[in-house]
Amino acid sequence: MKKQIYIALLRGINVGGHNILKMEVLRKVLQENGFESVKTYIQSGNIIFKTEKSKPIQLIEKISEIIEKEFDFKVPVIVLTIEQLKSIILDNPYLKESSKSEPFMHVTFLSDTPNSKTIADIVANNKDDDELRLGKKVLYLYCPNSYSKSKLVNTFLEKKLKLHTTTRNWKTTLKLLEIAEAMECN
Repeated sequence: MKKQIYIALLRGINVGGHNILKMEVLRKVLQENGFESVKTYIQSGNIIFKTEKSKPIQLIEKISEIIEKEFDFKVPVIVLTIEQLKSIILDNPYLKESSKSEPFMHVTFLSDTPNSKTIADIVANNKDDDELRLGKKVLYLYCPNSYSKSKLVNTFLEKKLKLHTTTRNWKTTLKLLEIAEAMECN
């Protein structure tokens, strides 16, 4: 049976001295638990792997259980298919605006579809230069003064949306697709 490629995004790994998780150890543990061709990108919890075709929710549960059992902490996990990641990249509305520069683009991946009224409230009450647009279980952010200075960070969005979120800059998002596509060829 042909294996499916998935991308798992962990929230809050190796940030500020908390939830320290060496990627080489994580790769090994995942492979020992049935995941194949496990690759990671940078130290912030980006995992690309192959496994039997599954529903992302099943993979979220499995990865969460493995991390809790092996490393003794819980982290939110979001799992995407390669097709979902391609669609997210193609649907970025800021790419169609010549005034927008890629280094200021970010994608906040969501654990579920948010309440559209809540998104509208966040947009209406945003007094900064940062912009936010809703996609399919993602928020596209444009932070011209730096994401680190934005109010639209994960903790704020999780509190407002009552969902798990994890954000990647545009360069990382593109790199994850590049790694996944290279894996398709193998």
